[in-house]
Amino acid sequence: AETNTVAGRVLKHQPPRDTAMPDKKWRLYVFKGDNLAEDEPIYLHRTDHCVMGRDKDIVDLLCAHPSISKQHAVIQYRRTSKLDENGLVEQAVVRPYIMDLGSVNGTFLNDERIDPERYYELLPMDVIKLGQSTRTYVLLHAELADHQRRG
Repeated sequence: AETNTVAGRVLKHQPPRDTAMPDKKWRLYVFKGDNLAEDEPIYLHRTDHCVMGRDKDIVDLLCAHPSISKQHAVIQYRRTSKLDENGLVEQAVVRPYIMDLGSVNGTFLNDERIDPERYYELLPMDVIKLGQSTRTYVLLHAELADHQRRG
């Protein structure tokens, strides 16, 4: 098996074959408690994936809490197809997914701990939490975020 390394360290994430650039402008809004922790959202649409964790030399989104692993989780865009209500395959679309990279303290999606090394589809307004950090990450895309502000 082929492995990728950065600065002599093995990368835990290998992008899948169905990797694709997103067609929506997805963002993460960072909260600490009920308050926004960052002035600006994290723009996720600029690459096909975003590794989250504590290793500043490897990750795309640095998360400094001690309960977060060096390479904790990844948000990955994938081109996938689903069946519609009639059982027919709909056109392939690029969707965001999250995967825990075998972290010690877990990745939580909407308060449920997800299994490691398995992709879970992300939907707008999903809440991500890493380890025991009190920061939460809320996923939106630009069109929805603009609508929320106007609404």
